[in-house]
Amino acid sequence: MLLFALVWSLFASVALAAFGYTDQGTYWTIDSGSNLVIQVSKTNGDITSMKYNGVEYNGYSGKNTQVESGLGASTVTIEQFSSPAYIIKVSVTYGTLKHYLFVRYKNDNVYIFTNKADASVTVHRYIVRMKGGSFTYNADGSSSSDSDFYPDGSSFIEASDVSGLSDGTTWSKHYNGGLYGRIKDFDYVGVKKSGVGMFMIRSNHEKASGGPFFRCLQRRADTSGEDLYDIYYYNMGHTDPERFGLQGPSVLSFTDGSTPNTALFARNADWGWFDTLGIDGWVPASGRGAVAGVGLSNMKSGFTYTVGLSNANAQYWATAASSGGAWQITKALPGTYTLTVYKEELEVYTGSVTITAGGKAALNTITLVDPSDTTAIWRIGDWDGTPSGFLNFDTTPWKPTYMHPSDSRIASWDVGNFIVGTTPVSSFPSYIWQDVNNGHVIYFKLSADQLTQAHTVRIGITEAYINGRPQITVNSWTSSIPGATTQASTRSLTVGTYRGNNVVLEYSVPATAWLASTSSWQVLTINVVTGSTGTKYLSGAVSIDCVELV
Repeated sequence: MLLFALVWSLFASVALAAFGYTDQGTYWTIDSGSNLVIQVSKTNGDITSMKYNGVEYNGYSGKNTQVESGLGASTVTIEQFSSPAYIIKVSVTYGTLKHYLFVRYKNDNVYIFTNKADASVTVHRYIVRMKGGSFTYNADGSSSSDSDFYPDGSSFIEASDVSGLSDGTTWSKHYNGGLYGRIKDFDYVGVKKSGVGMFMIRSNHEKASGGPFFRCLQRRADTSGEDLYDIYYYNMGHTDPERFGLQGPSVLSFTDGSTPNTALFARNADWGWFDTLGIDGWVPASGRGAVAGVGLSNMKSGFTYTVGLSNANAQYWATAASSGGAWQITKALPGTYTLTVYKEELEVYTGSVTITAGGKAALNTITLVDPSDTTAIWRIGDWDGTPSGFLNFDTTPWKPTYMHPSDSRIASWDVGNFIVGTTPVSSFPSYIWQDVNNGHVIYFKLSADQLTQAHTVRIGITEAYINGRPQITVNSWTSSIPGATTQASTRSLTVGTYRGNNVVLEYSVPATAWLASTSSWQVLTINVVTGSTGTKYLSGAVSIDCVELV
């Protein structure tokens, strides 16, 4: 028996011989006991080396894999656990921010947490930086091309982040609509080739901002360097407040070129093994709760419905069943939340729900209030909170989410006039700019009875740039200028997103405005106005959800 114990002890020691960390002065080398070896700076917690199967992938231009652009001088410690598994933990304290890296035995992963307590530390993302040329990118201009890659020969056409080639194609780190899309649409971003894949598996984003439909940069690459991101708060096109607290885990996962393990995805993962590892702000499953709804009524065929929870501290979402609309959100932090149901991206119900630790709230069927239930004389588009179906949003993936609106692959925005009942919806502009395609005209006719009445024009917008908003003219009658809507204060339509705050603008048109003949074409003109200054695709603009006359 003693001999057996001795042999087993020796076997275990040999098996774990590669796993562990070594102190090398200004940094620690951490060996996963598998194929991944990293080095972590003792100064600020940067990952200064990432070797997979002996090949170095980390860093370019003096930049490492790190929180944002790197923390300043920090308190950095390391410790090793044997329970609940063989685990190495690096802890970083920088002012009010705490940051953690974990490596687990035989896992080619780095598990990443960041707890930002307040705004005194201005970081919002974790960036994996790789040597240029580590992976190959497709720049053929197809819908499957790597639109977030900056090809050689391109030059900046907007700010210092949107570039163009001589063939008129455009490229930017912002353009990932053909690759990933909205936060709810993907579990990870990454790159791969034969023998190796590197992936950033996003966290559940409970302490992030933007909600399920937010679009922001996820990768960036040029020939000199390559990046992967998990972004928690991104001010570009943002309308949601920043949340503070523990973000994570995000998982930097290395593979043999295959896609990452689905058990690491935020929607699938069991993170119970973090419960006893001393992570500031960590809330175990026992301290969380759930809410479920038996269904949704007044759902429309062909649309996806999402249920979202949000408050100042956290956000969650789930997709409702296509039949009946049953839904469930689990592992939520305790608190009272605004509950919103979205038809695609349009709010069709808002309520409140309270979640308690260990509890599961149950909600009866929710009845949705859909603007499409209003009988319209005519309607252009669908009420769904997106420009879906309109010009340049008539094929998927939607072109304006992965290229600049000036791109040569995009149809001209200054399209012909729209004739109700004749012109297809795909010929109505999804975006209207003051300096590009303003003054868009809609022709329609009214019946004898309709001519005797006042009517309302309703225009739904999903975003407005620099306070752009529509003013309308009907024949010789002109509406007042509506007030500016509350939207993001940064670029939006040119950086791959139409997502802002959904707003419905209503214009009461008097009966005296109509041409008093059933055979006459009524002429409705939409003009974007703003008190702000901009030119071309940076002039005042709106993104259209729906236009109707009721």
